Amino acid sequence: MFSTPFVLSFSLLLSLPILFLLAPRFLSPLQQHQSSVLISPSDELDDLALFDRASGSSSSSAINSHLSTGSNPKLKIAFLFLTNSDLHFAPLWERFFKGNSKLCNIYVHADPAVNITHPHGVFEDRFIAAKRTYRASATLISATRRLLATAIIDDPANAFFAVLSQYCVPLHSFRYVYHSLLVSRSFDLSSPVADSDTELTRLGVRARYKSFIEILSKSRNLWKRYTARGRFSMMPEVSFEQFRVGSQFFVLTRRHARVVVKDRTLWRKFRTPCHKEGECYPEEHYFPTLLSMADPNGCTQYTLTRVNWTGTTNGHPYTYGPAEISPVLIHRLRQSNHSESYLFARKFSPECLRPLMDIAKKVIFRD
Repeated sequence: MFSTPFVLSFSLLLSLPILFLLAPRFLSPLQQHQSSVLISPSDELDDLALFDRASGSSSSSAINSHLSTGSNPKLKIAFLFLTNSDLHFAPLWERFFKGNSKLCNIYVHADPAVNITHPHGVFEDRFIAAKRTYRASATLISATRRLLATAIIDDPANAFFAVLSQYCVPLHSFRYVYHSLLVSRSFDLSSPVADSDTELTRLGVRARYKSFIEILSKSRNLWKRYTARGRFSMMPEVSFEQFRVGSQFFVLTRRHARVVVKDRTLWRKFRTPCHKEGECYPEEHYFPTLLSMADPNGCTQYTLTRVNWTGTTNGHPYTYGPAEISPVLIHRLRQSNHSESYLFARKFSPECLRPLMDIAKKVIFRD
């Protein structure tokens, strides 16, 4: 007869295929490869209904036209917070927004699977209907589109849409941010002011707004990311020459926000799960690829959110700690080769709140 050790070994060998087949039923989604997460048909239908409403929502001609009044006080900035944890810097943002409620709107998409504290003040009742999100999956695209669609429908005066995370902090006062986006002619250093723009500005008309979104055509491992779903999976809609990468934190004009929520063609490609772990970050590709194909000249090609990619860990950017917070750091983070200044920065640990609050009045909000 067979020995007991042999029987045990043979039984374990036979059980491996069974365990392989049943593992997805017992492992939580966070334990599975996040890049392979599927978006359920019910979630897809909910989103499509929302996006259809946003696509057909009415909006003032001044906001959607290529020419808008630069000093129109009715235009607003929509601040869109995408989070899967508490809003660690809510007190700092509270100071940022104080006294400017007529010039902005706030929307928060919080992962419903996480027990998140809803802060009072400006964030109260600003949480939208949300779905589960996973890093390195198309669910982050859906969440961002949900925020954009909700803001489009909610207020036709929303002219710019700034996507932020719970780890983002402001580098300037609200007044500075509003003036830079809606009034200043010199803020965007990448687009010299033309004579025609100068004449329009003299007449009190703001030249065509642009979206501040990073769009890069060259990046390490770009080919691997392009083929993460399969060598020809993006074709024919998106060729490798059209494939782009960029930060998922950007500031879009209303016109481009509507382009995003109207899209169905590219979404069908980017929602497809990836086969290769660590080479698929749909949220970093969908938006820059879509807008680069739709309106490359209407985008600045850079973001207004400063991030430090030195010393990265598992694909995450460098995280600043409380001991690093100082006026020198804030001034350094503001420095930009593309605009007069960065407006936001990430990534900061929650413990940075106290030192940031200590320098908020004299440094951050003093422009």
